[in-house]
Amino acid sequence: MESAFEQADDEIKRLQSYINDLISVQALPAIWSGLDAHQIVNKLLEVLTSLLRLDFAGMRVNDSNGGPPIEAVRLAPDRNPYTHSHELRALEAWLKGDLPAERIVTSNPIGTGDVTIAPFRVGLQDEIGLVVVAAARTNFPTDMERLLLRVAVNQAVIGLQEVRRSGEQNRVAEALDQLVAERTKQLMAANEEVQRSEAFLAQGQRISHTGSFGWNVSSGEIYWSEETCKIFEHDPSLKPTLELVFQRTHPGDRDLVQQKIDRASRESTGFDLEHRLLMPDGSLKHIHVLARALETSHGNLEFVGAVTDVTAAKQAEIKLRESEAYLAEAQRLSHTGSWAWNPITGENRYWSDECFRMMGFDPACGMPPFQTVVQHFHPDDQPIFAEKLERARRERAEFEVDYRIIHPGGEIRDIHAVGHPIVGPSGDLVEFVGSVIDITERKKAEDKIRQSENELRHILDFAPQQVAVLGPDRARIYSNQAMLDYLGFSLEEWQSRDPRKFVHPDDFERMMSQEDNKFLSGLRHEVELRLLGKDKKYRWFLVRYSPLRDEQGRITRWYLAGTDIEDRKQAEQRLHDENLALREEIDRASMYEEIVGISPALNAVLSRVSRVAPTDSTVLITGETGTGKELIARAIHKRSQRASRAFISVNCAAIPRDLIASELFGHEKGAFTGAVQRRLGRFELAEGGTIFLDEIGELPAETQIVLLRVLQEREFERVGGTVSIQANVRAVAATNRDLQAAIAAGTFRSDLFYRLNVFPIEVPPLRERREDIPMLVAYFIDRYARKAGKAIRGIDKRSLEVLQSYPWPGNIRELQNVIERSAIVCDTEHFSVDESWLSRQPVASEPKSDLKSQPELSRKLATREKEMIESALRESGGRVSGPSGAAIKLGIPGSTLDSKIRSLKIDKNRFKSPYPSKDRN
Repeated sequence: MESAFEQADDEIKRLQSYINDLISVQALPAIWSGLDAHQIVNKLLEVLTSLLRLDFAGMRVNDSNGGPPIEAVRLAPDRNPYTHSHELRALEAWLKGDLPAERIVTSNPIGTGDVTIAPFRVGLQDEIGLVVVAAARTNFPTDMERLLLRVAVNQAVIGLQEVRRSGEQNRVAEALDQLVAERTKQLMAANEEVQRSEAFLAQGQRISHTGSFGWNVSSGEIYWSEETCKIFEHDPSLKPTLELVFQRTHPGDRDLVQQKIDRASRESTGFDLEHRLLMPDGSLKHIHVLARALETSHGNLEFVGAVTDVTAAKQAEIKLRESEAYLAEAQRLSHTGSWAWNPITGENRYWSDECFRMMGFDPACGMPPFQTVVQHFHPDDQPIFAEKLERARRERAEFEVDYRIIHPGGEIRDIHAVGHPIVGPSGDLVEFVGSVIDITERKKAEDKIRQSENELRHILDFAPQQVAVLGPDRARIYSNQAMLDYLGFSLEEWQSRDPRKFVHPDDFERMMSQEDNKFLSGLRHEVELRLLGKDKKYRWFLVRYSPLRDEQGRITRWYLAGTDIEDRKQAEQRLHDENLALREEIDRASMYEEIVGISPALNAVLSRVSRVAPTDSTVLITGETGTGKELIARAIHKRSQRASRAFISVNCAAIPRDLIASELFGHEKGAFTGAVQRRLGRFELAEGGTIFLDEIGELPAETQIVLLRVLQEREFERVGGTVSIQANVRAVAATNRDLQAAIAAGTFRSDLFYRLNVFPIEVPPLRERREDIPMLVAYFIDRYARKAGKAIRGIDKRSLEVLQSYPWPGNIRELQNVIERSAIVCDTEHFSVDESWLSRQPVASEPKSDLKSQPELSRKLATREKEMIESALRESGGRVSGPSGAAIKLGIPGSTLDSKIRSLKIDKNRFKSPYPSKDRN
């Protein structure tokens, strides 16, 4: 709304400027009154150059007496203001050559760069001369500038015509006096001189469009010069008559002409009148007739005079009146009045009708005195008006002022006045001309808009969203209270602060790169970013940007609305993490979509699964590689009360030793090199669900300690963190190793084993489930045949026998691979297996553990564990439990540490301090 108002105000000011210029142009006759043609031409060029900000202006006026034309050039004020011959030569092509109808852009003939040159021919038939104006502006001249040029040139034409007519009439009168005197004194003796004078007179008449006539009243004989015949469009070979004069006279003017002629004849006096001629082709001419009464030697009354064709001047005068009418209508429509004030006398010289109306005065009462008008101003505004007017008069400068005027009825109107100084040829201040605009309604609209803005701002301050307004250059203009309260800023602080102070560093560059493209394209857009609140915590916000455009499509404002999406982002992150984990689990689910088989060994396992699944007991699944331990873990999860939550699988052997703790328990930002942001661990992702720890026997010793704490106390800390996190997770572990042997070798903690082995499940190898092999073969054939796009309708009996007799050292995984390979190469509807793919080496009993072959590794692990415990005892002064005991430092229960001290045969008494502290147990 403010933008629309500013545009309207600019448009009003522009219109006011043009109106003031028109008023200034109308005052030109007063400036050059009494000047000759050369002075009028130079003054016109001076006014045009200043008023229209021209680079230069030139004018050529033909001399009506046949002499050399009047030529003048006026340069811009920053150039030499006087005319030089070399400049005239530079413009000679424009003042004498053929000119374009409208305008042309060309190189500056008297300077550098390009200028737009516009010609204007002077006179109804271009007979008076021409004006050439030029400016460096590409849109020059505008329609309003053309109007100003036309009005100014017409004013000059009127002045030139007046000078010309006055001079010509004086010359004609002088010539007539001379002719009459010579005719009276030397009519018979100086016939030759008379003829020469008549020739001169004819030439002067032709140039000035002025003819001569003579009329003997008593005889009725009429004499017309050649130019008079041309004006009346009469055949010179025929004698003119009084009837012809009345026939050519416009019907509306015949009575006036008759009265003038009758009175002059009756009183023997001269006459002076203007009237119209209606020509045979229907066109109109305006003529000015001047006659003197003479008495002949015979005592007869005779009239001798001149008739001048003033049609061009009259038409120029009509155009001027039309311009004045347009100006009056424009003032009425725009509620703008014009005025003129004399700074010397201090009195008003002119008020337009609209000015009278706005100021509350009656035009019928005449022009009110200046002081009377000022007394009607609001008392608070009178000093301001007086100060600005005095300064403008002193500095001969333009001025603008707003004031309130009190009408006689008590109504108060808001007025905006603009004044423009008119300076005479000598540089003296002649008068001020200007305009007044009634801005009462605009003021009311401004107040209403201001009230609406305050109400809207009040509403926005109570809105739950963060709202802001930016300029087209992203300058911060406004922010509602919700945003300021969140950031803890005042409006001024928010406008001046570097956005890096409250936008998250990770989001700032991304935001700026996105915004640059969107801002340049001017499109609506949105961005998600984190803002720092006054509590020094970041929260996520969705910020939407919407542009506001003006009528030309230019962006004037950007509106921002920010919505707090912190809860949504956290939910999205949890969902993302859970989906990531689920996708990983789906990808790792390489063998089974369901458990297949009816053997007693498998049914025994499934029976144990159905019993333990509804509980939250920890389960330890053991068995050879490829027996389907993870499938059993999933079956436990699906039949538990946690089935609706996540099932997170972790292969402890596949994760590097240094990263296993971060993978399981998460880490804080900066916990170690590469930890650029907080990361949730698998235990957090499995919150409320089940975590499956595959290959648990490969877990490092230090991680075993932390895992033991989680299983015992149901809480843990992220790597690099200090806050305990509660863990509502069911643990299911699996291994193909002999954990008892690992315990004996010191590579696996016995207390952790007992925490895991609450409910053990042994998965039988495939060689102990031979009756399940046909079902498994049929299941895998159907699966991989559909995948390969093949139709297999039967199984080769020999191949089935071979498959049942094979010991399957790789268990179900090996069987799956053989079936998939055979399905790929199968070319018939009967499935068969290449027996060469099955190894016939005897299957050795898989050792429960390979730790015995690694005694050196076991000793090193035990030694490392012993060193860690002794170091913790040394730091705690031999204390095991308590706030500063070794158990706390190691992150394990005190009972577990006592057990380890005994198993490793550590003497804790040798670490005890001789000065026990008060909290010692």
